[in-house]
Formats: sequence, C-alpha cells, structure tokens
Amino acid sequence: RGVDLVVALLGVLKAGGAYLPVEPDQPADRIRYLLTDSKATTVVTGPGVDHEPLAAATGAPIRVDDDHRGLPDGAPEPVVGPANAAYVIYTSGSTGRPKGVVVEHRAIVNRVRWMPDALGADGGVVLQKTPYGFDVSVCELFSPLTTGATLVTARPGGHRDPAYLARVVAERQVTSIRFVPSMLRAFLDVLPAGRTSLPSIRWVLCSGEALPADLVAAAHDRLDCEVVNLYGPTEAAVEVTSTRCLPGEAVTIGRPVANTRTYIVDDELRPVPVGEPGELVLAGIQLARGYLGRPGLTAACFVPDPFADRPGQRMYRTGDRARYLPDGSIEYLGRRDHQVKIRGFRIELGEIEAVLGQHPAVRAAVVDVHHGAVGGPQLVAYLLPAGAGPADHRAVRAYLAERVPEHMVPQSWVTLDELPLTGSGKVDRRRLPEPAPPGPVTDGPAVAPRTPTERAVAEVWAEVLGVDRCGIHDDFFDLGGHSLLATQVVALLHERFPVDLPVSAVFEAPTVAELATVLQRAVEERVAGMSESELETMLAQVGKE
Repeated sequence: RGVDLVVALLGVLKAGGAYLPVEPDQPADRIRYLLTDSKATTVVTGPGVDHEPLAAATGAPIRVDDDHRGLPDGAPEPVVGPANAAYVIYTSGSTGRPKGVVVEHRAIVNRVRWMPDALGADGGVVLQKTPYGFDVSVCELFSPLTTGATLVTARPGGHRDPAYLARVVAERQVTSIRFVPSMLRAFLDVLPAGRTSLPSIRWVLCSGEALPADLVAAAHDRLDCEVVNLYGPTEAAVEVTSTRCLPGEAVTIGRPVANTRTYIVDDELRPVPVGEPGELVLAGIQLARGYLGRPGLTAACFVPDPFADRPGQRMYRTGDRARYLPDGSIEYLGRRDHQVKIRGFRIELGEIEAVLGQHPAVRAAVVDVHHGAVGGPQLVAYLLPAGAGPADHRAVRAYLAERVPEHMVPQSWVTLDELPLTGSGKVDRRRLPEPAPPGPVTDGPAVAPRTPTERAVAEVWAEVLGVDRCGIHDDFFDLGGHSLLATQVVALLHERFPVDLPVSAVFEAPTVAELATVLQRAVEERVAGMSESELETMLAQVGKE
C-alpha cells in the first residue's frame, strides 16, 4: 500500500486493463489459484514480495521499482469504455474455491460519483486503510482522486491498529474515514475520554456489519461528525444503499443510491408488502458483469428483471433478508443461506468446510458461527475424525491456515462422533453443541507471571478474552483471540505503558512471555531516548494510573 500501488492501478486502467488485487500475505496456494483462475496475463509487484507463486502462474512480474526509462512515456490513446472491465475481486465461494466478480467501469464510476453528489462529501482528506483485496478499497482510492480531495494511505496492517489510525488522523487532518462497526468501536476506545480529540473528522462511513445504535451515538458524541451506514455486495460495485444515522434513531441500511433499484421479493420473485420480510434484490447500473469463467453461477445469481422499464435488464439476488419500512427505508434482517460476515469479512462457510474435508485426518467437517463469544461472532469448526481418536486440532488449523486467509480460520474447534442430522438427512445446525470456553492447550498447570510486565500482559489478556487467568506460555489465539481482540490488547497496554505497540506484535509474539519481552524492550528503548523532565512526567503519569 502506498503511492506505487495507486500509480500501478491507474496505469493498468489507463492502458485498458482490468486489475486483480492479490495481497502478498495470503497463502501461496491461494495466490496461485487466483492468478490461474483469472488467467491473469501480467503481474505488477514491488520489492519484498515472494515472486515464486507469481512467476509460476504468469511469468516474470513487472516490478514498480525497476528501471523503466526505456519504455514509452507518452499517454496512450483512450481504449476504455463504460462496458470495459475495471477490476476483478474474488469473494468466498461455497464450493471450496473463491469466485471472481467482474465489475465494469460504468458501475464503479456511478458509485464513486454518487457520494460527493448526494452527501456533499467531496474535497478534504480521505484515509485509505482497507486492504486492497476488498472492494471498499476501490472507493477509498478513487473517490478522493476524482473529487479533488487528498488521499492518505495507511501503512500495511494499519487498519487493525486503532492507536496508529488515531495518530494518522491527527497528523494528516483526515476528514473522512471508513470502518467496519466493530473496528469503529475499537477506534473510539483508544481516544481520550470526553469530547473529540480529532476535530478534523467530518465523515465516518460504516459498512460490512450491522451498525448498532449505541455505536452511532458514541461516534456522534466522541467525534462530532456525520455517520453514514452503507450496504452492498461486491456484485454491485461496493455499495448500493445508504443512510445518515442520528443518535436515538433506529439504524437501517437506507435507500438505494443514484441509478440503482432495490426490490424485496418472495421465493417466486414476487414483491412482498411493506413490513413483510423477503429477499433483497438489486438492479441498475452498478451490477457486476458476473462471475469470471462461471456462466452457470452468473445466470443463477443475475436473473432477468421483470420490473424494469425496458427489456434486457438484470437483477442480482443477494441472498440477504430484508423488509421495507413505512418510510421507504430498508431494514436488514440477515442471510438466507450459510454465508456470514465476521468482522466485516464475507465468508462462505462451505468454502472452509470443503478445505477441511480435504485433510486426511478429517472424515467430515461443518463450520458454524457462535454468537455468544467474547468480542463478537466467531467461527467454530466441528470435525468428524477419519481415525479412531480425535483429530489434532492444531495440525488441522495449521493446514487450513496455509490455504485460506486468516479471517477464515475458525477460533474454536470441536470433535464429534457424529453430526446431528434432520429428518431429510441434512446437518441440523441448531443441534450442534456450543464450543467449550476458550482455554490453554499447554500440558500441565499454567505458569504464573514472573515479572511486572508479564503480569500486566496477563491481566490485559484476561480482561479482553474474558478468562480468569493466563499462564505465560498460553497462546493468545488458543484462548480465543483474533485480530480485533488483538487491537484491544494493544490499546489497553498503551494505557499502562508509554509505548505504542503495533497490532502485529501480538501475532509475532502470541504468548504472554513473548509479548512481555517485546513490550519491555520497547519501554526500555522509549525511556532511553527521554530527557530527565520527560522521564519524570512519564513516571508521574504511570504512578497515577
């Protein structure tokens, strides 16, 4: 992420190509699959990237840091029209493999232009922090560049670090920022108590999860800004509905944006009355072309629009349940199938199940969502072992982590003798047992903290994870941790120590002892660079806390 990425994307589009974002920290097998399935002809990359999986699929990549002085420097003739593909983004697929969504220029141009026209949210300073493998990044990147605003790019991984984001907002005077609601809550938690310390923020845009009413009130109170709730799938150019949210009001997903239409229908695609639940169906200029190389799936999901004013129009079946309210706004009611969203990530449970089923120690697997977990909904894997004994959860987890992104790896694992079935022979998900509370998996009794720093880390972990105590060799993720809880750990440690640890430190040092070592080293380096007066001020503040 940075200037080179922006230049590369603009270059691809100007040359008439469509870009496929591939994040280099994904498993190599997944990268190879994306490049092979998309039939990508060229890879543009930069320094510090493992080129082996790239070269295996497309040949030697073009590096942005190479010497390009021999190439033509004139502007190419315009070769792009509204119906040309602009980008392909892969989303989770129920068959075990992700599927590529092809979005055309006219679709994303409509979405990019709608925001400033409808909300007056033009100009200013926009923070681009979403990983570019997700379609929200498209609006973050191109909206400011087409409206005269300033684009600020966060460091890689910075989207998970609320303390870092707060510093960037303050330093760069950011006026518009996007959040998944759960991350907005973590961001507000790191701000000083009382009225906002970030007066530059004018717009907070939320999408990816249901937006709680109490969070709307907190954002208004702490940031004194406009809060906009947005809804939309990748198949409809990022977002297709929006609403401004006010404290004390029910939160909906609003109404359709310009040049788009929404319908709520029954199983026969007939409109349902106002107030009745049904499937939310989308139409209009923002619909994607379809799924790359999957005409059957495209035909099943993008169907003829019987309500259109001219023939040949299509509509997209979202699989989301919703209902119209009397004022014309739309209330989101959840999914009709086994697709879920965890911390803003769209996940097909069937994709995880298919990969787990390929492990030699697993006879069958079911993945479900546990809604009673600390820190919000979490994935749970239920395994039927292929052998006599229970499956080695750590080995299976490592196998899965090599094949899917981190957000698709379940936090809890349960071995079953058999799966509960309905009368028709389908898995009865309502009868799946609740996972056991997270706990240490180390043998023997937990080793108590030995130093004040270890004790502080253990106390913070216990608070965030909702457990009684943590041993120094316990693994944060074995105890139920995930990336969002890691941001809370970093924020709470910052309250106790005069350092800002990156969220990545929790991933790189996942035990109490390891993280305490990193923290102690950071404190010593910080203190070593302080003047005597700064040290006295810091010690006085620590004493108060």
